[in-house]
Amino acid sequence: MDPLSRHNATVSGGGDRFVMFAHGFGCDRNMWRFVAPAFEETHRVILFDHVGCGKADSAAYDPERHGSLQGYADDVVEIARAAGVRDGIYVGHSVSAMIGILAARAAPELFGRLVLIGPSPCYINDGDYRGGFERSDIEELMTFMDSNFLGWSAALTPQIMGNADRPELAEELNNSFCRTDPDIAKKFARVTFLSDNRSDLEGVTLPVLILQCSDDLIAPDSVGAYVHSRLPNSDLVTLKATGHCPNLSAPEETVEAIRAWI
Repeated sequence: MDPLSRHNATVSGGGDRFVMFAHGFGCDRNMWRFVAPAFEETHRVILFDHVGCGKADSAAYDPERHGSLQGYADDVVEIARAAGVRDGIYVGHSVSAMIGILAARAAPELFGRLVLIGPSPCYINDGDYRGGFERSDIEELMTFMDSNFLGWSAALTPQIMGNADRPELAEELNNSFCRTDPDIAKKFARVTFLSDNRSDLEGVTLPVLILQCSDDLIAPDSVGAYVHSRLPNSDLVTLKATGHCPNLSAPEETVEAIRAWI
């Protein structure tokens, strides 16, 4: 199966430059439905699902390949090459922010700009570095997930989404989590939350926009500031949007921030 079919990828819109949207853990390409169409008049828009998510081919999951974020980055490279991307724009949410960094390092000809929404190179506190969680917190979350995936999802999604006054947003995120392949999701969660990609920020010199949400439990302000400090050609914009998923909770603000930068 070709990479585009394998990852339920589509290309739409016009223009000469590609913009590729990559979703976060537990989500699928549908999470971009309020953002991606805004770029179709000026760009060729690529949407896709990571393996195990949405309508991607779950049979393509390889425990060795996808045992690190590099494997997911290799998938991004394959999709982009199959679509004919060169000097494109990559927009990655949450874990896909670091996946984009790895993809850009592996194939620098593909992307000329990166937009990282709620990025975190390491979720675990380490000395002066404040990732937001202690290792014991993450291990506890993983144990809960292994024993009761649906309960884990229902408990965690409101915290991820924030915006307690709009419970329908957390409900949508929870439904998205529940549509993922649970076995793959459990493994992807460990890769996501236990990875340390801080060293992979070194040497990345292409223009990067970091979109930091206010009151983000998953990627707090300290993490956005850290990523900004390690990327010499980056701009940090703090959105008014709260929570971790501005593509759902504040799509207009997200679109405007990206559009103004590119």
